Parts: sequence; C-alpha cells; structure tokens
Amino acid sequence: MRVELFDFDLPEDRIALRPAVPRDAARLLHVEGERLDDRTMRDLPDLLRAGDCLVFNDTRVIPAQLEGRRGDARIGATLHKREGPRSWHAFVRNAKRVRVGDVVDFGAGVTAAAGDRGSDGSVLLDFHGEEPVELLLDRAGRMPLPPYIASKRPTDARDTDDYQTMFASQPGAVAAPTAALHFTPELLDALARAGVDHVTLTLHVGAGTFLPMKVDDTDDHVMHAEWGRIDAATAARLNDVREGGGRLVAVGTTSLRLLESATDDDGRIAAFEGDTAIFITPGYAFKAIDGLITNFHLPRSTLFMLVSALMGRETMHAAYAHAIESGYRFYSYGDASLLLPPRRTD
Repeated sequence: MRVELFDFDLPEDRIALRPAVPRDAARLLHVEGERLDDRTMRDLPDLLRAGDCLVFNDTRVIPAQLEGRRGDARIGATLHKREGPRSWHAFVRNAKRVRVGDVVDFGAGVTAAAGDRGSDGSVLLDFHGEEPVELLLDRAGRMPLPPYIASKRPTDARDTDDYQTMFASQPGAVAAPTAALHFTPELLDALARAGVDHVTLTLHVGAGTFLPMKVDDTDDHVMHAEWGRIDAATAARLNDVREGGGRLVAVGTTSLRLLESATDDDGRIAAFEGDTAIFITPGYAFKAIDGLITNFHLPRSTLFMLVSALMGRETMHAAYAHAIESGYRFYSYGDASLLLPPRRTD
C-alpha cells in the first residue's frame, strides 16, 4: 500500500509535552465500529465488560541516551536493542566520526568500544568494565524522550517518573509503552470491581519505533525487531479468557504486536521468548486481540497503519480528524483511544 494513504495534517499545538495530571484524567476517544464517543480514562470500567482482560507491557524504560566524545568529536548515542550482557546496538549521532574499534567516553567512568554497523545503520557498542550496563546507564544516561518532545524541551526530573508506567518492572526498553501511562492503582481497582482482569507480558520497546518510514510503499519497509516474552502461565490464562467469552484488550501497540506474534492461526496463544518484527497493515487478520487502548500516533507511521488495520483506514482517518478538531492531545504524553472493532463470529 502507498504510505501516503496514511498521511494527515497535525497542528504542532496538538503534541503533548507533559502527561495529564492525574494520569487517569486523560481523555479517551471511544471508537466502536464506526461510532465515536468522547470519554475519559476513568470511564473505562463502563466501556468494557465483566470477563474482559487487559494486557499490559511491564517493560521498564532505561536511561538509554548518552552523550560522549571520541577524541574531539561529540558523539550522541541512543541505545536501541540489547545484543549481549555488555553489548547494545545504538543509533549514533555523528556516526561518521566513529570507526570500528574506536572508544567513546560517555563520562562518569563509562566507556564503550564501537563495533560493526547493523543493517538499520545502528552501531554496536561494547561497554567496558564488569559492572552491569544498567548501573553504567544510571550514572551516565538520561531518559530517552521521543524526538517530537525532546526537540521542544529538555528532559528533566519529572520525566524520570512521568515516562514510566505503573507496571514497569523489567528493565530494557528505550521507549515507554505509553498507553499504560494513563493507568493508576485507583483505575485498576475500579476495573477489577467491574470484573475486568489484567495480565502483563514483556516487550522491550526499541528506538526503532521512532524511525520515520523512508519508503513510498509499505511492501518495501523493513520493520525493526524487538525482544519479547510471554510465559506459559500467562498464555494459558489468556486462552482461558477467550474460551470463556471474554475479550482480550491490548494496552498499547507493543502488547498487541507481541500477542499477535505468539498466536497461531487457530487463535491459540503460546509461550513466546525472542524477537518479533511483525508489521501489521490493512488486510492483516487479527488472531489474538479483540480491542486496543492506544495513544494517537504520527502521520505515515507503522502504528497508524496498525490501528487502520484493526478498525479500517477510513474509520481511523475520521477518528483522528475528530480528535484534532476536538483538542485531543497527541503522541506519547497525549490522550488515548479505545478501539473496539466488530466482534469476530468465527
């Protein structure tokens, strides 16, 4: 499909630079079939059914942005994907000044040797020493805000908490699963009283999620890979929900992509551990999920293609036009949507 089919105009002032306070006060656009309804996150218990199950991503964002030097050259690095105990692929600013074997000094006693380049242009960084890389990043790194926020204001102390979900427990992401930023313990309690269950899985979101599409046709796009895990007990629990007539509602496109990667053609979810590079565009037949809670995405992005695959491209263009006209806040710190396609009958 032509990438231009997923374009739309977004005013700059619709990009949220801070999250809603409190988190569950964020607005929620309820899209069911072709119907649009303006709600808030606190209305979610009324919009779901007893027996439904929300699926959250429990990844934790690490301080994955580093600033350093190779000689006189300033080098910036955003870690992308872990490749070993001390090795990470990173997208490097001023990469032409870094050759294989060069040592980059990131300050605070943190150094790394540059290795080979990946097919996506990233550079393999091998960190020196024996300390866990997580400790090195705590000393030298900072929170990796998305470029559309970082270009408008500097990262500050508030982002350390604002850019983590209440479920964050497994370190390894370089971007937050932002749909879950809207959840609070109070909202989760209200959902439980309404009979809505929840589970967690892990998908470490990579910096590739922010890369613009550089092709004109979706067939030519190479999707970035991310590591995820669903344990056997969670898979069994999710299958039980569906067999009991409940709906699986992914909270975030990361949870959705991992669930779809772990599900066979008969709709059975299996334990999963490894990389997924699933790329979902209109025409895809969803196997695992019955709905999605997600923020509002960039024009021409793989994520807008994903929601278009779920709800229909015309429906999502209409929903986004309504959101823009109605003052919804977009992107990572913005408002949310609840997307419920017609129930499958098979």
